[in-house]
Amino acid sequence: MKEKEEARLNELKKIDREFYAKGLKLIAGIDEAGRGPLAGPVVVASVIMPENSFIEGINDSKKVSEKKREKLYGLILEEAIGYGVGIIDQKEIDEINILNATKEGLTRSIKELEKNLKENGSGYEKPDVIFVDALTKIDTDSIPYKSIIHGDALSYSIAAASIIAKVTRDRIMRQWDEVYPQYGFAKHKGYGTASHIQAIKEYGICPLHRLSFVKNFINE
Repeated sequence: MKEKEEARLNELKKIDREFYAKGLKLIAGIDEAGRGPLAGPVVVASVIMPENSFIEGINDSKKVSEKKREKLYGLILEEAIGYGVGIIDQKEIDEINILNATKEGLTRSIKELEKNLKENGSGYEKPDVIFVDALTKIDTDSIPYKSIIHGDALSYSIAAASIIAKVTRDRIMRQWDEVYPQYGFAKHKGYGTASHIQAIKEYGICPLHRLSFVKNFINE
């Protein structure tokens, strides 16, 4: 590993190590993908990495190429002590709004994480602490949490979760692209690109679209 990458990872693990030094060994990083798109679900991932984990390339998912994210996804799941994913679809987003949907996805991801910990024989039942990117006033089932602004760029645990969330959501959108190829979901993943907005105006909306997000485009 090159010195520059090693130094970057050491900086990324700085906050995590502060908590390890306090005796908290199970840090669950949590992050989401898909708060902003016009279509598809919001996906929230939680993951507990071993204290000595040092995977080259882990970073905020937005700073990593799609091909590299796929590779890192596999490496993260191989090392993870446990992980969970919460998926909130477009219908529920429309019903409860995107902020509440993201918080609900977080709660579901924690439950899935705890289930995974029990089923994979880790010997653990729940994390000691949760690191979450920016969110506050969340239901963590009494587990203490630390909200970190831009956490996916500042915490190794959150960065790992951001990659799981992004890869999971991208895979979902690529599958939907096969059902609705006219919108180009495989390329833009549901975000409001010019080509996506043009497709909405040309073809109308499909069941994957968030009505609360696209109403400005379908009323024109």
